[in-house]
Amino acid sequence: MTYKSIDLSVTEGVARLALNQPELGNPFNAVFCEEIAHAANALAGRKDLRAVLITGRGKFFSVGGDIRMFADDLENLPDNIRNWTAGLHMGIARLQRLDAPLIASVHATCMGGGVALIAGCDMVLAGKSARFGAAYPQIGYTCDAGASFSLAARLGIARARRFFLFNEMLDAQTAGAIGMVDQVVEDAALAEETEKVVRQLASGPTRAMGAVRHLLNKAFRQPFEAQLEDEAQALAIVAGSADAREGITAFVEKRKPKFQGR
Repeated sequence: MTYKSIDLSVTEGVARLALNQPELGNPFNAVFCEEIAHAANALAGRKDLRAVLITGRGKFFSVGGDIRMFADDLENLPDNIRNWTAGLHMGIARLQRLDAPLIASVHATCMGGGVALIAGCDMVLAGKSARFGAAYPQIGYTCDAGASFSLAARLGIARARRFFLFNEMLDAQTAGAIGMVDQVVEDAALAEETEKVVRQLASGPTRAMGAVRHLLNKAFRQPFEAQLEDEAQALAIVAGSADAREGITAFVEKRKPKFQGR
């Protein structure tokens, strides 16, 4: 598929998904909402996926929702939002269902839905000049793109609430201190450090790492006994994988395991 709002490529098991409307600030507009769903479907159908890297091109990582698009048809905006979020939310949900680790590398300002997108990733790196804004309250909107879940999971409910209610704009260091970002690096070193993380996670036991994400996404949302059973079932399934056998064998043989993502 030829995309207009993103660029997607897969090389040696690593998917690189770049937000690619730099002249507009990489907004979450109608075309992006449709195409992120197609991209997630394409990745879900692959058997060789070991990691997914999400980046943005241009002056901004993402300005978030396309305000001009909203303003063009205020009368029908509620119905339009239902249509746009159908694709956007399906795409984000299907990315979360992948086993491959999700990595975000944020080089510049990231707003609204962009923050939601990166917060749902397993690892978030940011350059020191990056900034992170709530955005939604400024136009009288609630959040979308999974922000209420991903930010609550990363920051805790009270800190996420403060981020939204006070329409905060955080620098990279503050975002790192509260857990929105996992690693803050010098701007010039961001690409290199990102590649190190991608290579490390892409060489890991992909199915096991996916199972960990799926389990953590259920944490605190079901009874403890149900979480224990889900852990037991996930562990039993993963224990039958080729990577788990390789991990045990390598440990016994006192060598570094060579995981294949299977």
